[in-house]
Amino acid sequence: MSEEILINVTPVETRVAVVENGMLQEVYIERSQRRGIVGNMYKGKVVRVLPGMEAAFVDIGLERAAFIHASDIVQPNSEEAQRPSDITSLLHEGQSIVVQVTKDPIGTKGARLTTQLSVPSRYLVYMPNNDHIGISQRIEDEEERGRLRAVLQHCMSEESGTEEDAENGFIVRTAAEGAGEDELRADVKFLQRLWISLEAKIKSAPVPSAIYEDLPLYIRTLRDLVRPATEKIRIDSRESFQKSLNFIEEFVSEICSKMEYYPGERPIFDLYSVEDELQKALSRKVQLKSGGYVIIDQTEAMTTIDINTGAFVGHRNLEETIFKTNLEAARAIARQLRLRNLGGIIIIDFIDMEDDEHKRQVLRMLEKMLERDHAKTKISCVSELGLVEMTRKRTTESLGQLLCEPCPACDGRGTVKTTQTVCYEIFREILRINRTYDAQNYLVLASQTVVDELLDEQSDNVADLESFIGKRVRFQVEVMYNQEQFDVVLQ
Repeated sequence: MSEEILINVTPVETRVAVVENGMLQEVYIERSQRRGIVGNMYKGKVVRVLPGMEAAFVDIGLERAAFIHASDIVQPNSEEAQRPSDITSLLHEGQSIVVQVTKDPIGTKGARLTTQLSVPSRYLVYMPNNDHIGISQRIEDEEERGRLRAVLQHCMSEESGTEEDAENGFIVRTAAEGAGEDELRADVKFLQRLWISLEAKIKSAPVPSAIYEDLPLYIRTLRDLVRPATEKIRIDSRESFQKSLNFIEEFVSEICSKMEYYPGERPIFDLYSVEDELQKALSRKVQLKSGGYVIIDQTEAMTTIDINTGAFVGHRNLEETIFKTNLEAARAIARQLRLRNLGGIIIIDFIDMEDDEHKRQVLRMLEKMLERDHAKTKISCVSELGLVEMTRKRTTESLGQLLCEPCPACDGRGTVKTTQTVCYEIFREILRINRTYDAQNYLVLASQTVVDELLDEQSDNVADLESFIGKRVRFQVEVMYNQEQFDVVLQ
């Protein structure tokens, strides 16, 4: 598998595209006025404790108060800490607290917090006040896991200058697979120095204030997304390219040869049709090559995905047609989850299959395709109703939530009232007003489509209404009105 990373940088926005075998798989977008805050640390103040929810709201200086659950509050290592504690024994209103963001504010929900602080580098995640050593689950080779653990423990014993240092822990990231002792030692030193500076900042910082902010998106990309399969990293901004070189020379020098400044006249996101794929990712419908299609609906509670054979009629029999459509859909769905950054509960309604082996193969295909996903996923078996239930870890807004907003015409319903429905509402409004006010005539202001309906299909009903109320009703087109908007003016 070949992989390229395209980075488009402008003063207002940075966009990163991960392209595998010539096809867009993931997109990351960061806007200068709306940067994500996952990973940021804050010194905040508890503004409200909710015993009924075992949670609290914390002011960290954002527009909305952030949320922390009792289970996300780390207690000191003691016998008492092992017992379940209620939120009132852990926090009180007005208390100062150092927290880290684990989920961005999404929709009406504030940011999600934890007191389990961590600071990432290229190969490691440093966890102060936690003596745990963890290895990424994506590193599956047991021999390599053992080697990394031994190397890290050796580096830690060398660098632990105090008893306090020995109580701090690390998680080995996926990128560390194959890394040498010198590289891990450099990361250990860097993270320990960084934490010493953060501790000093925590002591002197006012409340609320930011203690630590994660790197900008194009630098995080170099730290987190570059893998052995990555062949090229192209950046279209000379300034960002130079900053990236400075960063990798210090921290990830082995990827220097993969870096490339892209000065082309053709926009970088036109390579591999990234811009076109982005537009398609905002649509409900995903067309399959066979002629079938997938419908994706994202709601606040969950994302539902439905598969249809569409124009695909197959060549052998119905069961084979359904099986091939479901297999193709499983591949497409795994890609769309990554591309659209869909998270939370996801329900997939595959076309009903009779053959149990076909069901297993479709599920296995979905699992296999999701192995490339950076986000953690969990899939259940096919339910009695033929549905596949799964979850995907959500830490930031989806592509649709980031780039779109609810339609002002339908208020986010995804549908608008028909012209006939609006016409009948106008009739009822005229009758209501006629009972209350004494007017000579009425003027209806509405959209072009509604006025056309009133003067054509509804003309007989308009005549009956005028006869009933004994007054004339005129119509005027308002070009700025959407299909549901109208006003009845007394004359």
